[in-house]
Amino acid sequence: MHRITPSSSGGPILRDIDSLAKELGLGPGDYDPYGRLKAKLVHGLADKLADRPLAKYIGVTAINPTPLGEGKTVTVIGLAMALSQLGHTTIGTLREPSLAPVFGIKGGGAGGGNCTLEPQSDINLHFTGDMHAVTSATNLLASIIDNHIARRKIPEINPKTITWKRALDLCDKGLAHIISGLDQPPQAPLRETGFDLTAASEIMAILALASDPRDLRLRLGRIVVGMTYDRQPVTVEQLGCAGAMAALLIDALRPNLVQSCEATPFLVHAGPFGNIAHGNSSIIADQIALRLADYVVTESGFGADCGAEKFFDIKCRTSGLQPDAEVLVCTARALKLQSGLFDVHPGRPLPPALLEENLEALHAGAINLRAHLDIIQQYHLPTVVAINAFPDDSERELKEIQKIALEQGAAAAVITRAFSEGGEGSLALAEAVVEAAAQPNQFQYLYPLEMPIAEKIETIATRIYGAASVEFEPQARRRMQEYEQLGYGDLPICIAKTQYSLSHDPHLLGRPTGFTFPVRDLRLSAGAGFLYALSGEIRTMPGLPSEPAALRIDIDDSGNIIGLH
Repeated sequence: MHRITPSSSGGPILRDIDSLAKELGLGPGDYDPYGRLKAKLVHGLADKLADRPLAKYIGVTAINPTPLGEGKTVTVIGLAMALSQLGHTTIGTLREPSLAPVFGIKGGGAGGGNCTLEPQSDINLHFTGDMHAVTSATNLLASIIDNHIARRKIPEINPKTITWKRALDLCDKGLAHIISGLDQPPQAPLRETGFDLTAASEIMAILALASDPRDLRLRLGRIVVGMTYDRQPVTVEQLGCAGAMAALLIDALRPNLVQSCEATPFLVHAGPFGNIAHGNSSIIADQIALRLADYVVTESGFGADCGAEKFFDIKCRTSGLQPDAEVLVCTARALKLQSGLFDVHPGRPLPPALLEENLEALHAGAINLRAHLDIIQQYHLPTVVAINAFPDDSERELKEIQKIALEQGAAAAVITRAFSEGGEGSLALAEAVVEAAAQPNQFQYLYPLEMPIAEKIETIATRIYGAASVEFEPQARRRMQEYEQLGYGDLPICIAKTQYSLSHDPHLLGRPTGFTFPVRDLRLSAGAGFLYALSGEIRTMPGLPSEPAALRIDIDDSGNIIGLH
């Protein structure tokens, strides 16, 4: 079998983008280079490749993470590189990093160690401009709404019903709730509004779920921004700006071709958050990758309770694609955190005691791993547990995790060292994934679309999160009734909740039971094609930690970016 090994210098082995594209079978007319190391694929490529067989489709998710993450992206990159080393044509599909975590808690989102995407700095920062296009389209619509109201155009929008917010791809808590239209003389209506993160916006969700330019344009037109005074929905199509928004987004709809540090191809495209939005990269990227490769490895944001549930019930339902196997990433430190014995806060270093061997804490927290395996098994998929090993991890703890995972029904449980060893450190994982993906499965969705809205939310809360019941606050009940009356009741559900717990409360660790899951609001994302339930204290515009990652980023005298990775 052909294996790629690191160069003698230890640096990345990179191909120019033309060589990478040619090896995938792409011709010069199939992509447009953006410099030497990245390119955008052309519209219509999925249709052009439609007669080719589909690759094996591998999802990657995780248990509930520590604030620093558990190396899910590193695992995806390492697995893709390992599958390539085994001789399989492999493409990874990942989301584009948002500047919010890049400059906030987690730092860069292009992997790390010997498992990186290249060019790292480009991908983590402006990349090919897709994030800015989504921000611009979102804010264009906001300005059109205000202008429409100020000029008393038809249909008349009741300003108190406007749900559309502006967007910014940075954490800025001061913009979460604002009053706009303060100028004199007034040029826009005086009203309460706010900003969402670009990665939490409906247009970002649309970008990831649209199948082609026509579908993008139709979805933009279906966006509901508010209500008339007689409670009829007002759409973007009625406002007349769906075309202009599509024009801003047309290049952003094209997937971005890059590579790993071992020259394994990746399509990095769209970036919806996994706790707030649906948390998955684009359908278009997956459709193309599945026709070009033997294996496609894609990541869902955060855990099986967040991104993976939405991958199955929203993304796969929209695309019609079905996964062949799922990889569940866990770490010893995250499992020990789930024991509840350690005091951990986002934005602060992990306590040293969490990194020491503690089999008692590991066993107490392993209930969280069991819960996530149970979640995936509800979709009838073979699951491989990837135990992402850190250099100081106890071998006894790692072996114990393997034993627990296998007892809980995992198809395999493999210790991986992708961060330190690159693709070589994931070869055993790749072999286990190949075996799991060859097994027949009976993949199915969690709920039917015709189920009433309340029952769909209750199904997710009880069967995925482990809640005993759901409490709908008055606002959520009003909107639920209204959306059903307006014909939006048959949409799938996207729940925004904390990533740190299976529940709505980040302090309920392990596998909480008997709790009531609160739904405080329900929003309509008609363009994206789902209903959006908010629970707990989750916010669509978070703030910065006490020590933002931005404070360690700089440039050297030669203009190289430092401190980003």
